[in-house]
Amino acid sequence: MWDAIRRIDRLLSFPDACAQRESWRREGRCVVLTNGCFDLLHPGHLHLLERAREFGDALVVALNADRSVRELKGPERPILSERLRAYALGCLRSVDRIFLFDGSRVTEEIRAFAPDVYVRAADRTVVDLDSAELRALREVGARIEFVPFLPSLSTTALVSRLRRGADSGSPGLPLS
Repeated sequence: MWDAIRRIDRLLSFPDACAQRESWRREGRCVVLTNGCFDLLHPGHLHLLERAREFGDALVVALNADRSVRELKGPERPILSERLRAYALGCLRSVDRIFLFDGSRVTEEIRAFAPDVYVRAADRTVVDLDSAELRALREVGARIEFVPFLPSLSTTALVSRLRRGADSGSPGLPLS
């Protein structure tokens, strides 16, 4: 198993991801980009990724590298390493390719990658997007889409719940 995790077929270097994007562009394929930490992959993430894939022919995930996650979420995160998170994402049918990025924002990657569609969870709006990221998306002509957010299913909320002690008599999070 560890050999499989060391060899994650869908995880590309950023230059290779851009080359793949160009190949897809020549084929006339619509390429979707989303990004995030994807620490402790959960149904909220799966919902986002499945819906994001519906906006195009290929879905690429810009995955925050470990240093980036610590910068954004604090010293106790990530819970899973970038390799394990990439492995989990790479096992999903909805995800075609993954690349790591080390910054707190994905601005330069957007400019270089030039997705046709950029997807975020609808816990944010266009107003909430980082202004530099928004400028980059407009520069490359990317359409911006938002997928409905599933409440109570953020990694931060789940980690908090685990720290409080999940055994409160409830069998888990409600489906509604």
